[in-house]
Amino acid sequence: MESYPVDIDPAQLLRWLKAENEAAPETFRITAGRSQERRALAAGNEAHLGDEEREDLSEIATVATLEIAPAYAHEGWLLKVMVEDELGPQLADGSADGEQAIDLGTFYSEYIRSGRGIANIVAEVEGPAARHHVNRLLATIEKNRHVPGADKRQPRKAPRSPR
Repeated sequence: MESYPVDIDPAQLLRWLKAENEAAPETFRITAGRSQERRALAAGNEAHLGDEEREDLSEIATVATLEIAPAYAHEGWLLKVMVEDELGPQLADGSADGEQAIDLGTFYSEYIRSGRGIANIVAEVEGPAARHHVNRLLATIEKNRHVPGADKRQPRKAPRSPR
């Protein structure tokens, strides 16, 4: 499977996906989750602390992931939206939340709309046909189209006013 970064605004993607999912919930398989990761305090951070105090601290990061796949897996593509939100130094109390499933609305409101963390989008495709499908989907999202075949319709002309 080939992975590559996708250049689209995460907020635009999520707003489009929410609307599309409400209109046709069977179109995509959507899963979301979040977890907290404890990391050693980076060298240089909190330099004014002694060794013992530094051992009591660790950095906490929340990593939230949203996966969007077609309803039929044989299409061979996946979009991943990953948000990393560093909470900064925290006391190391030994507790760390495991993976927690969340819904699309929670992912959007807590991470995308609120602007928390840094969001990245990656596409994973299984070949040229899947890449083409993802590119068409992204073009549809950028134009905010929701009706299949809308790009083939001509805009309506305004009726002429009688003189």
